[in-house]
Amino acid sequence: MSELEPLQVKQEEPEDHQIKEEQEDLKHQQIKERRKPFSCVICKKCLTFKSAFEPHMRTHTCEKPFTCVTCGKSFSHKHVLTQHMMIHTGEKPFSCVTCGKSFSIKQSLTYHMMTHTGEKPFSCVNCGKSFSIKQNLTQHMMIHTGEKPFSCVTCGKSFNQKQSLTRHMMTHTSEKPFSCVTCGKSFNRKQSLTQHMMIHTGEKPFSCVTCGKSFSIKQSLTYHMMTHTGEKPFSCVNCGKSFSIKQHLTQHMMIHTGGKPFSCVTCGKSFSMKQNLTQHMMIHAGEKPFSCVTCGKSFSRKDFFTQHMMIHTGEKPFSCVTCGKSFSRKDFFTQHMMIHTGEKPFSCVTCGKGFRHKSALTQHMMIHTGEKPFSCVTCGKSFSIKQKLTRHMRIHTGEKPFSCYLTIFGKVHSKCLYLFPDKVEEYCVECNMLHCNASENIIDMVNN
Repeated sequence: MSELEPLQVKQEEPEDHQIKEEQEDLKHQQIKERRKPFSCVICKKCLTFKSAFEPHMRTHTCEKPFTCVTCGKSFSHKHVLTQHMMIHTGEKPFSCVTCGKSFSIKQSLTYHMMTHTGEKPFSCVNCGKSFSIKQNLTQHMMIHTGEKPFSCVTCGKSFNQKQSLTRHMMTHTSEKPFSCVTCGKSFNRKQSLTQHMMIHTGEKPFSCVTCGKSFSIKQSLTYHMMTHTGEKPFSCVNCGKSFSIKQHLTQHMMIHTGGKPFSCVTCGKSFSMKQNLTQHMMIHAGEKPFSCVTCGKSFSRKDFFTQHMMIHTGEKPFSCVTCGKSFSRKDFFTQHMMIHTGEKPFSCVTCGKGFRHKSALTQHMMIHTGEKPFSCVTCGKSFSIKQKLTRHMRIHTGEKPFSCYLTIFGKVHSKCLYLFPDKVEEYCVECNMLHCNASENIIDMVNN
């Protein structure tokens, strides 16, 4: 019996191995193509099912075959119409097991649950900021890229969100589809109507964990929290001043650019903020919608009305920690604090003198420019300050509205006569009262 010969194994050539890999890749590609046989001729996107391919094509044709029988609004997808119908029916079948809040869409509930868990799985590779929704990350990325793909066909302004463009278009059409059932006021955003309704209900669901103050808008709470943390993330590239709100930085930048895009059609006066223009228009209309129930006085602005009410209530919520003095207005408190700090933020570019108030700097600048915009209609004399013109006019009218109460009893302070021999109106340093009986009246009393 002969010995068995060893089994010979044929070695695979490198060329054969490469051919085999290419065949595997081709086979894999064919399987992939069979999985997505529906290809869009416009954007080349491939889809697996015909049911998905047909709605996709509507994104290019803008066709919206599904119409709401209640309001007439149309949609390109049937499931979107189904979700929309729940607005009319009020149906919200998806409820949060933690807080009980209900939603009409399951996806909205999924996003909501992340507010309880704190989960934010989508992170920005540029700045590290995280988001709970992928769409929010996509929109955020446009801040870094500067991309604004949605443009207004009327004015050309561009936006990074389609929703922002939709809201913007309403400024051209003046469309305000969301109306308050209580007062009839209309809004172009549903969110604005929801926030407005809280004025009538008094609801303030967002509370500060530090001081307990409540707000009707979550964004207001976010801004408020920065007063405790001192955070001011928005900085001016020109002067370095920082702000806690981006809108405040935008308004501040107009000081450097001189931009005042909002103009009054009646008098032509321009403003850097739309809100200021709206308030200014009330001057021409004579509108004063905010009335005091105590004295009946009316105001064109809510903040003026709020400040006025403190006269009746005696409320002074802003207190100085240094001397204990209290104020009814925050701007008065801010100005007062400069007395303790010695801060004078407004400086003259000519002589370097500093001032606590911008109005004081404006008046001071007239010394250098020689400007005297306030003129007497009787004699033509001009003044740099309106108060000086008011005093001067009393020479012509003979008006003497202020009396030193001690001169009524024939007592004249020597300091008062010595310090102000030729003034029409000044302070008596001893009796601390304003008088404008002039030095002539005082001298007559002394002589008699």
